[in-house]
Amino acid sequence: MNTVSTPRLRHRKLDLKSGRVDLSHGSGGRSMAQLISEIFHEAFANEWLDQGNDQATFATPTSGRMVMTTDGYVVSPLFFPGGNIGSLAVHGTINDVAMGGARPIALSASFIIEEGFPLADLKVIADTMGRAAREAGVPIVTGDTKVVERGKADGVFISTAGIGVVVEGVELSGDRARPGDKVIVSGSIGDHGVAIMSSRENLTFDTAILSDSAALHGLTEVMIAAGAPHLRLMRDPTRGGLAATLNELAQQSKVGIRLEEDAIPVKPEVHAACEFLGLDPLNVANEGKLIAIVAPEGADAVLAAMKAHPLGVDAAIVGEVVEDDQFFVQMTTSFGGGRIVDWLAGEQLPRIC
Repeated sequence: MNTVSTPRLRHRKLDLKSGRVDLSHGSGGRSMAQLISEIFHEAFANEWLDQGNDQATFATPTSGRMVMTTDGYVVSPLFFPGGNIGSLAVHGTINDVAMGGARPIALSASFIIEEGFPLADLKVIADTMGRAAREAGVPIVTGDTKVVERGKADGVFISTAGIGVVVEGVELSGDRARPGDKVIVSGSIGDHGVAIMSSRENLTFDTAILSDSAALHGLTEVMIAAGAPHLRLMRDPTRGGLAATLNELAQQSKVGIRLEEDAIPVKPEVHAACEFLGLDPLNVANEGKLIAIVAPEGADAVLAAMKAHPLGVDAAIVGEVVEDDQFFVQMTTSFGGGRIVDWLAGEQLPRIC
């Protein structure tokens, strides 16, 4: 954002109804300062950003370990049922930190904006992003803004970074799953990807399908409190969905995973939409769900804690880690048969985050 101190602006304010981004808004001059002041600083206002520096200085915990993540958001369309690219960027970055067992403490955000992008849309995205950060209690403390020529971007792209801290005694990693461990999903799968696809294709269904985009650090905190010694790992099943995430974890831990199809929560409207679109819910992206692998002796306590949280009321044990030299993910189907749940070949839903 170039959070350098913004000069007092003496000319008229941005036209947020019909104005558009032009190259001067990325030139480093008065127009850029005005864009930053009237859109981003106003939307994200906090004590660190308001200092007007090109970096943020803040206290770090005296114990525990630091966690850092980075991500980019290029979702199409920018606005979708249940959110937009701004809220998605905040939630997705917070969740990547939280999956390491960390408490997120700060975010950064960098915008690449295409010349001609409506200022009204940019304002909505920034306001939504700021609101999501405040609701999560994780401030956006620094950032950057660039404007590129028309046709060189698709409206707006957002890159983020997030940092957090893991307290002593919490050890989560993708290589820690062991045979006998339980696989828990925090709720219904496929909501985000189906919401994006239905919006992209202008499809309507009898029941509105909304993205599940949400910040999960509150849920992970209660899970850690309930069963930290028994938690092996957590992961959010975004691109590639449940299938890709479990295959990745099986490879990391050198184990197999066996799922029970009837135990996997899928909303009826999402299931119906997937059938209509020719999609498998197991491959569809999520932005407000997590997978936890938990030692069997702690699974019930972790599941109970999840169900007591608003973002985990539909949590379920959906499978178990097994010994398998081939590291396969397999599923017992509703009809009592079995099938391999493989990685998705190719791109099923491009640009969903």
